[in-house]
Amino acid sequence: MALAKRESLDTLPIGEIIARIGQTFVGNPYVPGTLEAEGPEKLVVNLRTFDCVTFVENTLALARTIKARGDYARYKAELAHIRYRGGRMDGYPSRLHYFSDWIADNESKGVVRNLTRELGGIADPEPITFMTSHTDAYRQLKDTALVSEIRSAEARLTAAGRLVIPEDSIEGISDLIRNGDVIAAATNVKGLDIAHTGIALWVDGTLRLMHAPLVGSTVQISPNTLAGRIKASGSQDGIMVARPR
Repeated sequence: MALAKRESLDTLPIGEIIARIGQTFVGNPYVPGTLEAEGPEKLVVNLRTFDCVTFVENTLALARTIKARGDYARYKAELAHIRYRGGRMDGYPSRLHYFSDWIADNESKGVVRNLTRELGGIADPEPITFMTSHTDAYRQLKDTALVSEIRSAEARLTAAGRLVIPEDSIEGISDLIRNGDVIAAATNVKGLDIAHTGIALWVDGTLRLMHAPLVGSTVQISPNTLAGRIKASGSQDGIMVARPR
């Protein structure tokens, strides 16, 4: 926040604030499962280590706080608003576990605008079932009542459908993506919608992905283009794009 004040970041468009704040975290460690604290669901605040989603959420929450000239309480409120369905934390199932759900819910809250359709997105018919098909991977899903709630959310997401920009189309629409846009990498993994997330960043005239990847183990800016990175992945086959508002 001191940096934001010193550099008058609040005067910039929200996407440029996101790009600037995100770069301050480059080099921070990648650590998975930081939201899986013991006990009941609570708001986890961690600006030291990130996974791909918490990097996006924290950077967006900080940028919104800076734009509003807010304080630490405002930042925590923004983080909860972004992370939970309807902006309300109400137990584990209220967290936006599937990122296509995250985009849809944050669009409904006015936090982002889903650009995927206008950028040429096509329907992805894969049913959403991953969490309830892998309950052993989630500590909280030892509770059968929570499994039922997650299954209901999966059925709703499957019925609603989603659009994805195919990997072969990304290069052609790259010029329409701006600094700070949220990028979600679609996947061919059975039952899953999104495998990875990050933030769009233009570097020397090329569109890159600023993200917290498992490979590399730190927050980084991809050395290759966004289109090239998706094509090089065996499990990622397209993207969704959401523009912060």
